[in-house]
Amino acid sequence: MEAALRLRLFAVAMIAVVMASSLVEKAAAAEAPAPSPTSGTATSSISATTAAAALFTLAFGYLF
Repeated sequence: MEAALRLRLFAVAMIAVVMASSLVEKAAAAEAPAPSPTSGTATSSISATTAAAALFTLAFGYLF
């Protein structure tokens, strides 16, 4: 029973992280001009979001 509750909480937390990162990307894109094709800013923002989600997942796994 307790394992199912943890799994459900983990799933809800992951959905919240994905939704929050999606909203941040849209807000940043609305304010900033388009990057030039030669700049690497498009991949750096994606990797920062991915790194934040990975750290959150590791912390969640360590605590529970």
